[in-house]
Amino acid sequence: MTPSPTRAELVRRLDERFDVLVIGGGATGVGASLDAATRGYRTALVEASDFAKATSSRSTKLVHGGVRYLQNGDIGLVREALHERANMRANAPHLVDELAFVLPLYAWYEGPYYFAGLKAYDLLAGKANFAPSTYLGRAATLQRTPAIKRAALAGCIRYFDGQFDDARLALAIARTAIHKGATVLNYVRATRFLYDGERCIGATVRDEETGTERDVRATVVVNATGIFVDELRRMDDAGSLPLLTHSRGSHIVFSRDVFGGDDALIVPRTSDGRVLFAVPWHGHVVVGTTDIPVDGAELDVAPTSEEIDFIIAQFNRYLEKPVRRADALAAFAGLRPLVSGAGASTAKLSREHLVDVSRSGVVTITGGKWTTYRKMAEDTIDVAAREGKLAASPCVTADLPVHGSPGTNSGTPKDARYAAYGTDRDALLALEREQPSLAEPLDPRLPYTGAEVVHAARAEYARTVDDVLARRTRALFTDVAAARASAPLVAQLLARELGRDDEWQRDQCAAFGAIAREDAAAFA
Repeated sequence: MTPSPTRAELVRRLDERFDVLVIGGGATGVGASLDAATRGYRTALVEASDFAKATSSRSTKLVHGGVRYLQNGDIGLVREALHERANMRANAPHLVDELAFVLPLYAWYEGPYYFAGLKAYDLLAGKANFAPSTYLGRAATLQRTPAIKRAALAGCIRYFDGQFDDARLALAIARTAIHKGATVLNYVRATRFLYDGERCIGATVRDEETGTERDVRATVVVNATGIFVDELRRMDDAGSLPLLTHSRGSHIVFSRDVFGGDDALIVPRTSDGRVLFAVPWHGHVVVGTTDIPVDGAELDVAPTSEEIDFIIAQFNRYLEKPVRRADALAAFAGLRPLVSGAGASTAKLSREHLVDVSRSGVVTITGGKWTTYRKMAEDTIDVAAREGKLAASPCVTADLPVHGSPGTNSGTPKDARYAAYGTDRDALLALEREQPSLAEPLDPRLPYTGAEVVHAARAEYARTVDDVLARRTRALFTDVAAARASAPLVAQLLARELGRDDEWQRDQCAAFGAIAREDAAAFA
């Protein structure tokens, strides 16, 4: 494969004229850039921070159809999401896996009700179903989930859904878009829109590393800034009404052995009526989520102490040996963009996402979930192409493998080193051969190595310690103390690759330390 262009080369490309300019580098933004580029449109994407910095790296790590939507009769929504789940699994087998879930039964009458719902889930998936749902008795349930609460346990329903690495998938999609000719950049902020009369024809952007500004001109502009879409809509039209409300979802991370086994747990109804998951992930178990309304959008959010208490209390209802705050290794939170629709002008509204077009022609995509990112991108570029009167071209991403895909639905062996890198694995092993010290872990508690830091800087557009420890590796999301301890080494390796000085290293360690302390404070 042709080497990826450097960041400097991509910045210079911004002086070109584009068909589509996407603002925002989360799941939907990178998906839209890939969709547009593969249709043959000259495409650019700018992201003010890092790819998947906000909501798109802070999910529950599930690729799913939405079992709970069946209760509301949202059959079409579930079918669409299950179809997209299959696409994700096929196109990114190194990052998306099938995962068994256990729904425990503590009353005889629960079994028929939940089993019927999950068999309907199987039917809606059709040929794309991972495996059929089954009933397991008490003994088989305990064998699969040895830590589950034993008293009154009758058995479980075991079904299958998907699991993934959210931040690394966003990066893989962004890199695929680059390979397809798109100009995709992190740390470039859109500061104002450009107009020809009343028509938006691009944006002024600022390179956050150098402070340099330039005008990027495009036939049509897409606002894919996630939780911040209303801010950009007001930048385009000060009188625009909000499209979104926001909700904070928080998670807490424990060692894998607190639940045991390889299956995930689904709690079908918490005390506040939500669904709670305990999901094995990167050698740990992620437990969440909450649903707390919040005012406004923030880039870095952390769980509250009350949310941590709630998650632990709900989890402990299903554990033979309760967990405590002291058992937690990490915690994280993200804001969800929930569509209200009140401010829409012309819109395509689904159950979860909306595509809106402003009077100046700015196309906004918002709402939705990770599983349907590709369909959201397709809907967005369909609208953008019509709005910009671009040459008609079909979407081709449904069966397009993303960067690193080994090209097989069987995936890379999960015990292989650097499995999540797919076909980039050889590049990391080559770095180890060239510099044996890079094979050493960043910290004894972490599986990540110096080779991953160097690779992140050279090939994955990592610019900060946070980029490496939160999103190129997932150290911050699995062991916050170990991530903080490894920050100086990461800063040193990055500085060598990026040409930074000692002061930059100190500043980076301080900035990352502040993020890590905020996350850790919730369960301290």
